[in-house]
Amino acid sequence: MIGIVAVGAYLPYWRLQRAAIAEALGGGAGRGARSVAGYDEDTTSMGVEAARIALRDAPQDYQPGAVWFATTAPAYLDKTNATAIHAALSMPSSVGAFDCIGSTRSAGAAVQGATFRSGLAVLSDIRTGLPGGADEAGGGDAAVAIAFGSDGVIAEPIGGSEVTAEFVDRWRVPGEIASKQWEERFGEFAYAPLVEEAWAAGLKSAGLAPDDLHHVIVTGLHARAVAAAKRSLGVPAEIVADDLTAEVGNTGTAHWALMLADVLDRATPGQTIAIVHLSDGVSTWLLRTT
Repeated sequence: MIGIVAVGAYLPYWRLQRAAIAEALGGGAGRGARSVAGYDEDTTSMGVEAARIALRDAPQDYQPGAVWFATTAPAYLDKTNATAIHAALSMPSSVGAFDCIGSTRSAGAAVQGATFRSGLAVLSDIRTGLPGGADEAGGGDAAVAIAFGSDGVIAEPIGGSEVTAEFVDRWRVPGEIASKQWEERFGEFAYAPLVEEAWAAGLKSAGLAPDDLHHVIVTGLHARAVAAAKRSLGVPAEIVADDLTAEVGNTGTAHWALMLADVLDRATPGQTIAIVHLSDGVSTWLLRTT
C-alpha cells in the first residue's frame, strides 16, 4: 500500500497584521495576521524548503519516483517549474518533474500523480489580491510537500471521491494579478449539493460513518461555502480542524495540506482523517494513521 511517509511544511517568516491593512486602507480587514513571502521568495523556492523538510523526515534511502509541483502562482510559464525544485534537491535525472498549474484543484492532480509512482507532491502558493480586497487580507503564503512511498507509511489512504462541476466561482484571465469572484451567496448555493454528494461517496468508499472519524479538514477559497459545508457534514465541531486562517491566512493550493500537516502532528495511531476540499467541485480524501 502506497501512503504518506513524510510531510514537510514551510511558512515564511514575515506576518502582515490585518489591523495594519485596515489602518492603511480604511475599512475592516479582520483580525489576526497573514503569512507573507519575502522579497526573494517565490512559490518554487518555498516549495524547495518544504520538500527539504519532508525528505529529511522520510525513511532512510527514500527516493521519490517523480516530483509533482502544484501552484496558482508559478514563477515561469511555458517552462517546467518543478525542474528547478528537482535541481535544488539534487535529484537524479531519472526522476521525473511535472507541473500542475491553474486553480487550487491542481493540488489534487499533483497528489494523484505522486501516489502513482511513490513520488513527491509539492504544493505552494503566494496569494495576492486587489488592495483592500478580501484576498489581500485573507490570503497567505506557504508550501507543503508530501512524500509517498510503501515503506514507513505514517498515513494510508482508505477512500475518497471526486465530484466535478462547471460554474464560475473564481477566475483570473492571463495577464491579471488578482482573481475575480462570484457573488458569495450563489457560490454557497452551487457548492452545497456537491459537498453532500462527495461526502457521502467518500465515506462509502472507506466503509465509514461520520462517527468513525477523529479529524475532519474542510477548506477552500469560498469562505461562505466552506462554513456551510462544516455545518452539513454531521460531525461534532470539536473534531473539525482549525483552519489556521487567523495565524497565516488561506494559503490556497497548499492549504488543505498545511492543515493536514498540523493534524498529523497531533494525531495518534489508528485515527481516521477526512479531507474535504472545495474547488471547482469537491474532493474528499480519507486517511488512517498507522
